[in-house]
Amino acid sequence: MMPVEREPPAVSVIVVNYNAGPLLAECVTAVLASSVAVEIIVSDNGSVDDSLERVRSACGQDPRLTILEHCANLGFAKANNRALPLACADYLLFLNPDCLIAPDTLARLAGFLDRRPDVGMAGCLVLDPDGAEQVACRRAIPDPWIALKRFTGLDRLQARGSRLNLHDQPLPIEPVEVAAISGSFMFVRRQALDAVGPLDEGYFLHCEDLDWFVRFHQAGWKIAFVPDVRVIHHKGACSTGDPLAVERHKHHGMERFFRKFQAGRYPRLFSLLVILGIRLHFFGVKWSLAVRRFRK
Repeated sequence: MMPVEREPPAVSVIVVNYNAGPLLAECVTAVLASSVAVEIIVSDNGSVDDSLERVRSACGQDPRLTILEHCANLGFAKANNRALPLACADYLLFLNPDCLIAPDTLARLAGFLDRRPDVGMAGCLVLDPDGAEQVACRRAIPDPWIALKRFTGLDRLQARGSRLNLHDQPLPIEPVEVAAISGSFMFVRRQALDAVGPLDEGYFLHCEDLDWFVRFHQAGWKIAFVPDVRVIHHKGACSTGDPLAVERHKHHGMERFFRKFQAGRYPRLFSLLVILGIRLHFFGVKWSLAVRRFRK
């Protein structure tokens, strides 16, 4: 009997998993139900829960699924990059394991990028399970002044369009160019990825997506927000185990991002104050978590 030849994938989906529980199987099943030819690569960061067993039980025999197991937690950027050599399609979706897509999600975004060769990356309307738009769904690139205004509350006095997150603006009726989208769902043109390069593995968790957005813009590629394509994101499924570690990685990412893209714009003393502020903020969060744990 001749083997059945598989249709080449239109979209390669990469999912980094770290103890996502039953949501991973739901995510993978939803991707495999897409209306276009797909392949999905689960890049697992040494999970110790039953998430991989659930996936294998639900769809482990599907030849479109590849599970890449790492012996340790490599971080988000490195785990995504390890999967890249296995991805064959001209379009790639970097998808969180707690995101659920619809059968036509990939087809609609691929069609949009087909019509817009100037767009290197697209995001969609990412919703909480209750249907509310998530805060970071469409946003600006953070900088020290935005951070200062948020810390002091001055951003509440500004026009909506000048804030970091744009979720309180009216939803556009057609795709629009934005500075940044949700890192939980990044639909990428391979041609653009090849020009920009992969995610920066100097980030372990948080801010690697912002780094990528800036680099896409610097390379001349547009990033688009497509409002009529929607996905559900059960936020934080992979980062609930150790809140302090998550905060440590987040603040390290903030400092790395500032040093890499923004510090050179400011006088040295100001940049040192920003870095000190990031570190002091982390120690404040650390103290708050310790107090909360003590009161339990």
